[in-house]
This record gives sequence, C-alpha cells and structure tokens, in this order.
Amino acid sequence: MSRTTVQARVESLERRGIIVGYTARLAEEISRRMVRAHVTIVAAPKASAAVVSALQRMPELRALYSVAGVFDLLAVVEAEDVPSLDAAIDKIGALEGVERTQSSIILSTKFER
Repeated sequence: MSRTTVQARVESLERRGIIVGYTARLAEEISRRMVRAHVTIVAAPKASAAVVSALQRMPELRALYSVAGVFDLLAVVEAEDVPSLDAAIDKIGALEGVERTQSSIILSTKFER
C-alpha cells in the first residue's frame, strides 16, 4: 500500500474510535533498570472515586485495576530506584481514603505480551 493509503486508513480508524491512542515502549535496557511493584489497596467505600482520582495524578503509576477480593484496587508502580519506589508506595498509603496497602516488589519478568 502507498503511504497515503495507509495514512487515510489510520485516520479513518481514529475517527471511528477503533484506534484510540498510541503507546511508546521503552528499550529493554532502559526498562530493565526500572524498579516495579504491585500495590494492592483497600479504599474506604465512600472514598473510592477520590482515591482513584488521586492515584491517576501520580506519575509513578503505570496502571490501576479494580479487583474483586480482599483488596479493591491493584496499582502497578514504577520508579527509577528503590528509594523513589518506596516514596511512591508511602504516598499511596498516605492518601485520604486509603485504609490499607500491601506491596510486592517485582524481581524479574518471566515473560510479557
């Protein structure tokens, strides 16, 4: 296909809401240096929306999931070093409406899709 045809097709997919955004992936050598953790969060029932809003503003959070079970939310936190990760986890725990957290530092990635 020509470049113009591909551009027109991508623009059409964007207009129709099929393509809604783009993601940049870091080179493995950069990504490997980052420290990550899964942080499970229990939020006060009436504070859940405010907690989610506050977490969304934290640049260290890469993803936030609503989960079923003992915890309400699962956050994926990423930082350049352990002290920065520790500070981010402390910041999560200090948020108004956060009742409890539990953190699991990711030691290695076995595979990722």
